[in-house]
Amino acid sequence: MKRRTVLALEQALSLPYATLRFAQLGWRVIRIEAVGGEGLRGDPNRYIGARVADDDRRSYFIAPNVGKEAIALNLKDPRGRALLPRLIRELGVDVFCCNTVPSRYESLGIAPAQLREARPDLIWAGISAMGPAFPEAPGYDPVLQAMAGYMEVTGERDGPPMLTGIPVIDLKAGDELYANVLLALLERSETGQGKTIAVSMLQAAASWLITVLPLLDFDCRPDEITRAGNEHRKFIPTNVYPTRDGYVFLAIGSDVQWRRFTAVPKFACVANEVRATNEGRHAERAAIHRDIAAVTSRHDADEILADLRGATIPATRIHDIRQARDLPALRDKLTLTRMPDGRTLHMQPMAVDLPDASTTLGFPPRYGQHTTPVLAEAGLSEGEIRSLYGDGVVA
Repeated sequence: MKRRTVLALEQALSLPYATLRFAQLGWRVIRIEAVGGEGLRGDPNRYIGARVADDDRRSYFIAPNVGKEAIALNLKDPRGRALLPRLIRELGVDVFCCNTVPSRYESLGIAPAQLREARPDLIWAGISAMGPAFPEAPGYDPVLQAMAGYMEVTGERDGPPMLTGIPVIDLKAGDELYANVLLALLERSETGQGKTIAVSMLQAAASWLITVLPLLDFDCRPDEITRAGNEHRKFIPTNVYPTRDGYVFLAIGSDVQWRRFTAVPKFACVANEVRATNEGRHAERAAIHRDIAAVTSRHDADEILADLRGATIPATRIHDIRQARDLPALRDKLTLTRMPDGRTLHMQPMAVDLPDASTTLGFPPRYGQHTTPVLAEAGLSEGEIRSLYGDGVVA
């Protein structure tokens, strides 16, 4: 695959996660951060979490930003804005990305038409809360989880709405940008044309409501589109059950699996004629959960899981993050970076194994670490660069 160059005005998580996937492909990713303004310099996520390397590379910032370069430009200054087309031309930028509110595109000089003056076939991709039709809306994952109905369907049946345990909408939006940029590059190879991609975090999130939103037109019951705790709303039984030394999660996805499950001697007492079908099991949902828990609570988790494996029933212990990282299917898939002091840092695996992908990436850059070499690569003289620093146009 041809190595591409991505220029990204990025902060927070949704876009840095997307451009991380480009870095894993071995592409060059240059992240732009702001100069000036109120508060700490650059991406606020630089300052979140434990101090890992130095003050602007803390723990929450590390994993999404490995393998990248960092420059700092003042795009409120016309000289800073003028640098963008020069960088696009001289560095051969294929893709420009941003996760800025759309109302600021024109004033920052990053609108698609503005940047295509430098490269007509540029792929331009932006992430925002609700797309260009809502240009002022800020986009934060928890707020969008609430807006898109995610919190309504997460949590215990009788409990309050809850957030999911990871920022799924940030990550979904990042994956959509990544996928659509790859599609746009494929199309460009056929047509020679650039493309503008606008990822709405809200719309991307709503695309995942496939198991609940369509039910509205089927006059569904209210309990079909609200919280269900650890249960599945349709397949019974799917739930967490106690054992003598922890919890197990098991999932029955068909009547055939139910027959195999209740053929296990321990669980034969759970079966009856009504429960032979999933529809019947719905009618006795609460009783089924009580009956299964009565069995599992008398045995150790390993014994229960061995029986379920023998019956080919999907089941597992409830793992914490450390245990998940150490699973045989994952522990050799982790991506790596090396800290400035030489220590190896293990990070999340890639989503899919790719033979030429980079699984060990350079440690994230300091704020503005590559401003000087990138500007020099774009043809600016030492004197021009000194002047830009002196005037606060770059940092």
